[in-house]
Amino acid sequence: MTYRTIRQRFMLSAGSTVIMGLMLAAAASSQASAPAYERPTGFTGTSTPSSSAVSNSSMVSTKPSPSAFQTHFWEALELKPQDAWTTLRESFQWQNTSLSVEAQARVDEWIEHYRSSPENIVTITERATPWLAWITQQVSERGLPGEVALIPFVESSFDPGAKSHRGAAGLWQFMPATGDALGLVRNGNYDGRLDVVTSTDAALDYLEMQADEWYEGDLMLSLAAYNAGAGTVNRAQRQAQSQGLNGEYWDLSLPQETMQYVPKLKAIATIISDPERYEVILPEIHTEPAFAKVQLAHPVSLSEASQMLDVSQAALAELNPGLLNGSIDPSSAQTLLVPEEVDAQVLAQLSQGNRQTLAQAASGDTHRVESGDSLSAIAARYNVDQQDLIRWNAIDRPGALQPGQLLTLSGR
Repeated sequence: MTYRTIRQRFMLSAGSTVIMGLMLAAAASSQASAPAYERPTGFTGTSTPSSSAVSNSSMVSTKPSPSAFQTHFWEALELKPQDAWTTLRESFQWQNTSLSVEAQARVDEWIEHYRSSPENIVTITERATPWLAWITQQVSERGLPGEVALIPFVESSFDPGAKSHRGAAGLWQFMPATGDALGLVRNGNYDGRLDVVTSTDAALDYLEMQADEWYEGDLMLSLAAYNAGAGTVNRAQRQAQSQGLNGEYWDLSLPQETMQYVPKLKAIATIISDPERYEVILPEIHTEPAFAKVQLAHPVSLSEASQMLDVSQAALAELNPGLLNGSIDPSSAQTLLVPEEVDAQVLAQLSQGNRQTLAQAASGDTHRVESGDSLSAIAARYNVDQQDLIRWNAIDRPGALQPGQLLTLSGR
């Protein structure tokens, strides 16, 4: 049973207990003041009745008003559903900020741009599914505006493997020199710019550092510097101030891409704030992160981890795009991301095991077929006869293996 399943069952059990207690207390209260109160249709959960329920002074109400306890009981039942999008909306800080007519026009232009192709928003938000809840959590823990969690929407369309023609890479599109300066390891086996956990921490550190060093905590100016460089923004700010302006982001004359940077961010946040208005359907994303982190002190290949965790190698590769050669080496990176539903005991074995125990786990009684696998290669890997594999698994078409297919490696 996964952590999430256990937690959900606990919450359901606890919720049932609370509701039962409320019902018993409400029943006892209603017996003391007959007749029993029935929640009317359309009850708003407040002690003030709607106009249709108000009687004039010459009429006598046929039903007593609900007690304060009973009202609280119904309010307790009106639970607001929570998902990652709700959590993100609640953390937005810039959506109610008044802008000048010119600045709002820049935002509105991008709202219309995104609105004209809602399928693109759907594609990008679906790509964000593994990452959004965790990134929102990191942004919130730092007290940053929730809009910051949407920077990957603008930078990379939430594609961790995205690479630009200028050399920027990853969800946050770090240039090599910037990544190096922020301590993101980059070698033939690993690229920290593609590692979502590592690069997210670096990006948020960078935004906070620039905001504090140059812009007295102004994150919009720091976002502009994130895109164009602090030197470019600082010159533009001095020029604006020499013209009697405040030197805020909306006052600056910047490169065209940077001029559109914050408007894009505010536009997509506006759409996410009210997707129904903009006819956008957002994918369901749970409030808890979609992955677990395993700290490793020994090298592990994704193939070995796949066999031990009973998770497809493709799923592990998708969660760990920074691993360039299909394995993790603690000299470059120590954290492996795995789907959150993996059993905790198995994760502990993976974290604490050595190469020998991993090899034993990987060479168990079954093999999960990966894309590109062939019977001959599988037979050679496990030192079994290819014809035995065919016989044990009743394979009619040896050349038509399917990814995800489980093959028994023994006659048992």
